[in-house]
Amino acid sequence: MKSDIPQLLFNAFSMNCVGHINQGLWTHPRDKSTEYNNLDYWVSLVKVLEKGLFDGLFLADVLGVKDVYRQSVDISMREGIQFPINDPLPMISALAAATTNIGFGITLNLTYEQPYLLARRLSTLDHITQGRIGWNIVTGYLDSAARAMGMTEQIEHDARYDRGDEFLELTYKLWEGSWDDDAIEIDRQGRVYARPEKIRRVRHNGRFFNLDAYHLCSPSPQRTPLLFQAGASERGKLFAASHAECVFVSGQSKDSVRLIASSIRDEAKRIGRNPDDVKIIMGVSVIVDDTDVQAKEKYAEYIEYASPEAGLANFAAGTGIDFSKYELDEPILPPKKNNGIQSSVTATTQGKNPKTRRQLLSDFALGGRYTPIIGSPQTVADEMIAWAQETGIDGFNLARTVTPDCFEDVVNLLIPELQNRGVYKTEYKSGTFREKVFGNGDRLPGRHPAAKWR
Repeated sequence: MKSDIPQLLFNAFSMNCVGHINQGLWTHPRDKSTEYNNLDYWVSLVKVLEKGLFDGLFLADVLGVKDVYRQSVDISMREGIQFPINDPLPMISALAAATTNIGFGITLNLTYEQPYLLARRLSTLDHITQGRIGWNIVTGYLDSAARAMGMTEQIEHDARYDRGDEFLELTYKLWEGSWDDDAIEIDRQGRVYARPEKIRRVRHNGRFFNLDAYHLCSPSPQRTPLLFQAGASERGKLFAASHAECVFVSGQSKDSVRLIASSIRDEAKRIGRNPDDVKIIMGVSVIVDDTDVQAKEKYAEYIEYASPEAGLANFAAGTGIDFSKYELDEPILPPKKNNGIQSSVTATTQGKNPKTRRQLLSDFALGGRYTPIIGSPQTVADEMIAWAQETGIDGFNLARTVTPDCFEDVVNLLIPELQNRGVYKTEYKSGTFREKVFGNGDRLPGRHPAAKWR
């Protein structure tokens, strides 16, 4: 049966480490995520994803250790909770060389970066991948990362976004404004490679940054990489509405996700953007098999290897709350001071019925917080379409469970069903990552705030 929703976007959600979202599943005998140090592991995975016409491989990243739970790193090290973790950026060139169409969303933390250097790295990658680069903009949430970078504690939550606004303004000036499209001449006889009058110096004196420089790279296919962001706090939603083209959300109910999606689009409209210029992507864990019974059996098998406590320890680092201090059925209280992920803190501690540690452990039965969608291809397709119809989301970030089985199952079982219903592409469009996602050209639209720096 055909559906009336637009075609769904799919990203594979992973991390250059053993344990990403669903903690403990690296212990499953078929899981290969312990091979993350091996480039062949990633090349094999990205070829599977491109076979399935995935829009992107989205790589998360953190710069610190998870040391809030029990005020210790012991469980993080034993369970491999996003530790050890490699830099996602260096392997992108090799993955791009092994593929043709799939995009790459790379997480880079602007709190610990410099705009001038980050702009150069991403322009370089956008050139050599022919426009297949996206940037997941994060401001950080780990005190351990702040200490690793020479600070005593994190910058305050909203101040991180204030700094982020200026960081983005400066990268826009470099990407969008420093070079004209026709600045490269390549006139061998006249000995003119680039025309100086077509290249402008960027001068910036701001609250957080000062710069006087030319962007070192000529205009890449997208100029500004496709912009991703995940922010569900009030300040985070304002930041997303101001900058992001794709916003990642998570939620346990359709009502909560619908409210987040609509509030982000409403805010984008308020500041002068077209709400259609913002795609909302929801994080899920998909377990699919030939029949509903087999899928439920697979889920039960995965749960035997998952670690709810490791999932809780990971969540503790994100919220900044040490849940080990609470009895199993004691309500979790809002912290007096907190610079963690505010939407997660609010969802856990506020409302008529604050969560308990027992409830959280139940939520993390699969080792992670993302909504599980379990069943036959028909059942999973029904549920995904229902989420899209009832919440207004545009696609899904598929968190890995047992790798590579989880992505192979989606490619071989689920995607043909979605294609039969007309809600998933049957071939890639030509063009850059942005063109494939939006179909409106390789560059940021003129109504995006970055356009004023052109």
